[in-house]
Amino acid sequence: MYRSRKPRRLPRSRLTLLRRRLVWLTLLLTVWLLCSGQAQAGPIADRLAAFPQWDSKPSLPAAQGDLVYPDWLRGDWQLTSTLVDLAAPLAPDLVTPGFEGNRDQLGVPVVCPVRFVAVNLRSQRLIPAVTGPPQTVADRAFNGLSLARAYLGAAAVKAVKVDPQNPNRQVTLLSDSRQLESTVTARALEAPDPGQFITVERFQQVFRGGAIPYFNEVETTTAYRRGGDRITADQVTAVYLSPQDPDFPKAPNQPVALYRYRLELTT
Repeated sequence: MYRSRKPRRLPRSRLTLLRRRLVWLTLLLTVWLLCSGQAQAGPIADRLAAFPQWDSKPSLPAAQGDLVYPDWLRGDWQLTSTLVDLAAPLAPDLVTPGFEGNRDQLGVPVVCPVRFVAVNLRSQRLIPAVTGPPQTVADRAFNGLSLARAYLGAAAVKAVKVDPQNPNRQVTLLSDSRQLESTVTARALEAPDPGQFITVERFQQVFRGGAIPYFNEVETTTAYRRGGDRITADQVTAVYLSPQDPDFPKAPNQPVALYRYRLELTT
């Protein structure tokens, strides 16, 4: 399919462009979770509270089936997502291209509709199968398309498709025959009380559209809190270097960029 069978490094200018695209696609294609981020809840909340002192990649269980949310998230919402902080934990020794440019997004709210729906997980052939009342899950295709277009513009995003056999894998079709394949590989949850829900999900991403595919890994940690007729959240996305990156040996298991968001869901 490709002209060269031997791995080769991408030019640094090409890496810069891909990194910037992948950072923003990551921030808008992940499932947007919400909460308080209080430290007493458990290890995930402790990690949020330690921001930006993240110097390792946490060990997480493999993702099994879809992510089930509390029923109070079920329904249609208006999401407001605002970048409130960003950090480069390995600076000044290692700062990824495009990081400083993303400061322009600080304090700029992005608004779009999202929804969480009720499904029978057994009928969806998910593992593990769940019996009993319908479970609440994110409408990943709808939310992914809505968020992608909010950030990149309607013309830049053609469609978002979720694998019918694997709810953790989705493909975003972009203009100019480009596409981003994103797969949740690991996940952990905490529910410290009925009005809070915290999760972390790790994604493997493949960006296709050039001579060779570009691989990336990101991790999104989100804590949400129910409050009256709205839900608020604290969310951090960690970006790890690709093995294709010439700087990868300097940080094989450390995040090189962190982006913190304040989320609000209203009806």
